[in-house]
Amino acid sequence: MADDDLRALVDSLDDASPENLANVIANFSLDMLQRASALIGAQQPHSGELLVNRTQQCQQQQRQEELEAARNLTGGGKRILQCPSSFDSVLCWPRTNAGSLAILPCFEEFKGVHYDTTENATRFCFENGTWDHYSDYDRCHQQSGSIPVVPDFSPSVDLPAIIYACGYFLSFATLVVALIIFLSFKDLRCLRNTIHANLFLTYITSALLWILTLFLQVITTESSQAGCITLVIMFQYFYLTNFFWMFVEGLYLYTLVVQTFSSDNISFLIYALIGWGCPALCILVWSIAKAFAPHLDNEHFIGLEIDCAWMRESHIDWIFKGPASLALLINLVFLIRIMWVLITKLRSAHTLETRQYYKASKALLVLIPLFGITYLLVLTGPEQGISRNLFEAIRAFLISTQGFFVALFYCFLNSEVRQTLRHRFIRWRESRNINRSSSIKNRSS
Repeated sequence: MADDDLRALVDSLDDASPENLANVIANFSLDMLQRASALIGAQQPHSGELLVNRTQQCQQQQRQEELEAARNLTGGGKRILQCPSSFDSVLCWPRTNAGSLAILPCFEEFKGVHYDTTENATRFCFENGTWDHYSDYDRCHQQSGSIPVVPDFSPSVDLPAIIYACGYFLSFATLVVALIIFLSFKDLRCLRNTIHANLFLTYITSALLWILTLFLQVITTESSQAGCITLVIMFQYFYLTNFFWMFVEGLYLYTLVVQTFSSDNISFLIYALIGWGCPALCILVWSIAKAFAPHLDNEHFIGLEIDCAWMRESHIDWIFKGPASLALLINLVFLIRIMWVLITKLRSAHTLETRQYYKASKALLVLIPLFGITYLLVLTGPEQGISRNLFEAIRAFLISTQGFFVALFYCFLNSEVRQTLRHRFIRWRESRNINRSSSIKNRSS
């Protein structure tokens, strides 16, 4: 995992152009890079290999310095408080006495561009033996006449993040409108639409928290541990409620189509307990396990401190990932059974075969986002090359716009909703015409 995290860190530097690289590096924060690594996808292989080699060299240097310090103590030397060797994805800063400034020559080459090595970069070691999170590369300038090497074509690493942001914004806007429609018209209040409304609400909260997390990552330079934990718990809870309400949708439709008993025998209270109560229980158990699990606080990888340990994935996350995966698998079984019943009824209806296939395909297309089968379609894919970048972009589009398609199919394209809106519009137009006619008569009289 450490190498993967470091590969993500170097891409934030690769995005800078050679002309303004010095200005970017002068103000870069290790904390900001570490938090932003979750939004960055693929990278160029040669950059990752170079970063890993530099990291390994810095680790070897750190081990040698530790051995020398141990020999010094064994020989009766005095222990001196120092900052350990640290790699900031650009330079390897050597062990430095506390309260002093470490000075290194500027890097010789970056992305095919040569820099002036006569200037120096600096980093401060605090009195408590910890490094400053900022490395000062302000004096590192490009050599005159240095021409950058044109890199090979590769898709933008930020494309999946852009697709996620656009998709969640689109889903959030459409779902809010759809939820307002379901809550505003009494003609639409039934068990089916109530379940839809709750599913819409989980999509809205999930999209809103994703947007909020992205916004905080962009504008904040220092993270609060309590705020981070609260945000992570809320995000995971509404993430899980989304899966459970997709399961409720599958359960309701399964009992309506496949089972002989009516779905009305299951009250909305039972569905609400499944959709809101079960995720709360799972997240409560997960929070307790996460809080008391060892090796979650003060974690480091290659000298970088993890701001919020709750953001790091671990085996404990299967406390909520397991139920979410189980809900998707059960929904897949529901979908297969429902489609089997539907195809059987279509064949017995003595309609044209092409018409039967059309209706079955339409039903399948509509049920896939409702049951969350989209997550299973993009569960795994290529791990390298252009195909990986293409898969990441497709997965970002399908996952982020799933809420939009649910609102589109089950609200805006729903015949019952459209009929209700049409009737309300006709009544409003007639009322406006009556008021206009009465006002004209009053003025004429």
